[in-house]
Amino acid sequence: MERDQLEAIVSQVLDRIKTGNSPSPRAEAPKRGHGVFKTVADAVGAAGEAQRTLIALPLEKRREIIANIRKRAAEDVRALATFAVEETGLGRVEDKIKKNLLVIYKTPGPEILEPIAYTGDDGLTLIERAPYGVIAAITPSTNPTETILCNGIGMVSGGNTVVFNTHPGAKGVSAYVIDLINKASMEVGGPNNIMTVIESPTIESANELLRFKGIRLNVVTGGPAVVKAAMNAGKKAICGGPGNPPVVVDDAADLDQAARGIIAGASFDNNVICCDEKETFVVEKVADKLLESLAGHGAVILRNHQITRLEKLILTAEKDHTVTKWVGKNASEYLKQIDVPFKGDPRLIVCEVGFDHPFVQHELLMPIMAVTRTKDVHEAIDMAVRAEHGFGHTASMYSKNIDNLHRMARVSNVSIFVKNAPNFAGLGFQGEGYTSFTIASPTGEGLTTARNFTRERRCVLAGHFRIV
Repeated sequence: MERDQLEAIVSQVLDRIKTGNSPSPRAEAPKRGHGVFKTVADAVGAAGEAQRTLIALPLEKRREIIANIRKRAAEDVRALATFAVEETGLGRVEDKIKKNLLVIYKTPGPEILEPIAYTGDDGLTLIERAPYGVIAAITPSTNPTETILCNGIGMVSGGNTVVFNTHPGAKGVSAYVIDLINKASMEVGGPNNIMTVIESPTIESANELLRFKGIRLNVVTGGPAVVKAAMNAGKKAICGGPGNPPVVVDDAADLDQAARGIIAGASFDNNVICCDEKETFVVEKVADKLLESLAGHGAVILRNHQITRLEKLILTAEKDHTVTKWVGKNASEYLKQIDVPFKGDPRLIVCEVGFDHPFVQHELLMPIMAVTRTKDVHEAIDMAVRAEHGFGHTASMYSKNIDNLHRMARVSNVSIFVKNAPNFAGLGFQGEGYTSFTIASPTGEGLTTARNFTRERRCVLAGHFRIV
């Protein structure tokens, strides 16, 4: 779907919400929905049976299944977003609607699995993408329905089925979307249980799933611990790990553009997406003007004593971790707690701090932007690379100097590098290209698609079918 079409759909859905013309049922997890199982063994067994049925169907039927999943999910997008916010306490409903529509319409389907053919005097060789079978997937609470829809569409497009061990804090909405997906499949003659989920997911069920006999591919989206578990499970793993995306603003930047972009990106769904902007490095020469522009576009700039209060609120006593209950809240909730006045519904809090400050070094997953001054663009880029911690996830830069942009792009070595736009452009939201909610930096795949969830098979016919 083209960008203007996607934006029109998003605007239409949001307008219906604002005007009250859209029904607003309280979504509930199915008591015993399609695809919801108590044990890992039952979930894998059902998915295995569904996969055997799926690959026996014509490819056109697979395309029809994916199309109906997109249709039904889009129709229920408000319920998905509302349920996720109510259950997890993370993010904003209006932003989750945008994220869900993004994955519904811009996740590649079967069309990305183009075959490759070689012909010559020695015959014909055909290379196609084949399914792994049943895939094991671990998903986070930050993007629960988005990750299931995105991964699920890609995996089923490749002829696989998938078992999800979701985050316990999002098990209700995850069961809800799995039920929706399986109903969509059955409506058009596809099998039930093309995606299954553990009813009460735990760390133990996750480890059991990752090591389950017969599963050949693990796909994990989460923090360092779950990535390590997947990579140590003795099978192929595709892992989307943590990020701490830096922003660099040099003295050749359009500062108004930079301020608007930083606010839009760093506040998107209250910063719970790993590719959202986490810290900004700005050249001293333009630092004051950038802060003025940030304030002019609605960001709340904190002073020294206010920053200290915020530290005590959101960081542990050792200042080495965030306080979990404060992840993904609206900016206004932090401001109320630290007695900082504000108007309306501010999207972002800005704190000017030094490079070693925890707000720079830790992935907060909160609409709080650390800003650090640097003597020049080279120091800014070097600091950005260090603050990214080698995760290889995402980085961005605002500049009109092509040499500076080139250097940042080369040395940051990330899966997504965005120039003069919010980081979500790198996901295909208000940017070109397909989307993915498993950015596999630890294992090197980058933005994953159905191609990553399939394996290459080569079929050779020697001596024949060279007809030109």
